[in-house]
Amino acid sequence: MRALLALSLALAGCYGRPAPVPDVDPTTLPTSYEGCNVVLVSFDALQAAHVGSLGYPRDVTPALDAFARDAFRFKRAYSVSSWTVPASMTWFTGVYPSEHRMVNRFAEYSAGRKKPANLQEMVPHLSTLAEVLRRAGYATGGFTGNAGVSGGFGFEAGFDVYFHEKGKFGGLGRSVPEALAWLKANKGRKFFLFLHGYDAHGQSTPDDGLDHRYVERGYDGRYSGSEQEQEALREEGLQKGFLTLRDADVRFWRAVYDEKINRADALFKGFLDEFAKLGLIGNTLFVVTSDHGTEVYEHRRFDHGFTLYDELIRVPMFIRFPGQAGGKTVEEVASSVDVMPTILALAGVPAPKGQLRGRDLVPLIRGDEPARDCFSETDYREYTFKRAVTTPAGIRLILTMETGRREMYDLNADPGEQDDLAGRDKARADELERNLFDHWKALGHDLKARAWKVGLNPVYESQGKGK
Repeated sequence: MRALLALSLALAGCYGRPAPVPDVDPTTLPTSYEGCNVVLVSFDALQAAHVGSLGYPRDVTPALDAFARDAFRFKRAYSVSSWTVPASMTWFTGVYPSEHRMVNRFAEYSAGRKKPANLQEMVPHLSTLAEVLRRAGYATGGFTGNAGVSGGFGFEAGFDVYFHEKGKFGGLGRSVPEALAWLKANKGRKFFLFLHGYDAHGQSTPDDGLDHRYVERGYDGRYSGSEQEQEALREEGLQKGFLTLRDADVRFWRAVYDEKINRADALFKGFLDEFAKLGLIGNTLFVVTSDHGTEVYEHRRFDHGFTLYDELIRVPMFIRFPGQAGGKTVEEVASSVDVMPTILALAGVPAPKGQLRGRDLVPLIRGDEPARDCFSETDYREYTFKRAVTTPAGIRLILTMETGRREMYDLNADPGEQDDLAGRDKARADELERNLFDHWKALGHDLKARAWKVGLNPVYESQGKGK
């Protein structure tokens, strides 16, 4: 009864921090909801560490936290990559970036040839999640903020409608109204909706500007929080390897990040309120997550893509079954490569034969299956090439391919990844490196056979001018 009350309060728009309710017993829930609607929501660049239901002390995500009370909350969910293009394409293909090959904006970039990357051209045999669901009779609609999930990369494949904001880095303020209009027109059909916004991204600014709601009083205003400032800090950090900021400036930038998250949370509340009015909650599977996090000086840099530390790859992931009342925190590690197989299994839709690398997370939720290693990778801008493995025991090895540098961290004792253990526990680092190489070799990628040449593959128009 208390769980049902919690759900009704959430749907009515009461998104404060209510008293906790007992955990739901996942073994009492069905393992399949054949024909259910599917909603996949991406809060771009949202660190798990900044979400209240995952432990953040500042109350910036009340709507997301209320939603999570009636969902399975993955405490240790890791993305396969640390920036938008490769990470998001894994949701839609169920394979690692090395396999779908959407690892940079351009498939080829040189003075004589600039060929944009496109999934269907490079890996035509892969079926996308939208294609699979449309073949199963689903209406399919995608509503995004453009940039790294724009249609030109192939994300639009399988969607009846694929909206991407004109310009770049659009927020939920633009995608939510478009999504709701489409839902109202298609609520009589089973549907798959992808909803995405860049609200928390460093290159996104609210339409009415920042109000600095979380900035401490007395800040001297060295920074304003603009996109131009954030870009300059990103590039300086990449060039030098680190930044040097005052503590007050770090607190300022984290306050700006929290404001952006809080504004996105309010827009998500509006979406949920309107969705509830359509009467679709009881037959809709929700997966709410982020493609990656972002760094706000945790390792003395800004932005994302260039490392595989926790602030970049640990993401919020909440799965709510149709009609679910009550939730539970899942302690075991999970990967973003598991999203597509989980959606298809719960919706009762057959997966593309032999394609998916992830697994249905329902047995993990029910405690019927052990956790396993999570793997992440980035070839960001060809500025760096990194591979990482995170174990269920909470040990992470990061290998920088172009230099051979190894880093190893115990996330339990050192969640900020400041104490590198690779040189002190060589045997353990060797073991994890073998696991890492074996993983990619099983995918058909021999990491030892490739030359890791640093180059240029721009993401932003300000990069690579004249080259």
